[in-house]
Amino acid sequence: MPSKDAPQDRPETAADRRLTRDEEVDAVLDACRVLVAITARSMAATSEVNDLLHLRALVVLWSRPSLSLGELAEGVGIGLTRASRLCDRLVTHGLVDRADDPDNRRQLVLRLTPAGREVVEQVMHERAEEVRPILARMSSADRSSLVRSLGAFARAADGLADSDLWALGWRS
Repeated sequence: MPSKDAPQDRPETAADRRLTRDEEVDAVLDACRVLVAITARSMAATSEVNDLLHLRALVVLWSRPSLSLGELAEGVGIGLTRASRLCDRLVTHGLVDRADDPDNRRQLVLRLTPAGREVVEQVMHERAEEVRPILARMSSADRSSLVRSLGAFARAADGLADSDLWALGWRS
């Protein structure tokens, strides 16, 4: 069901016609590049995160009390074999604890260790600290407009943030 803010539900205004669709897409992609750079810089704040896949796995585990290997693989978007190797590396680094599932002995339960939780929280804190000075350089009116526009953009994504982006760690 379309939201009340959907473009087909309201008439196009002069402001809507100022930019071509390509210019709108380019503006969003420019913002995406900034956000990806912020994420990369926040990952560099800790030596425990070697790549985006490690961060994705840690964030997926951070957002749930425990997961099976299959649930982790699905949440990160990789196959079971690759998830198993990733899990081995995270266990070796002391970021993930792996134990037998008491309800199903053929399955493992994965949980973040306190060190793993600290890594995720540090990366998220660093990401917020990277955003703050950028926002500070914007006028109050531009920040308000940005918040409204990003909210509308997220709503228009219609649940995408609750699925694919969860695995990428963008929820927090």
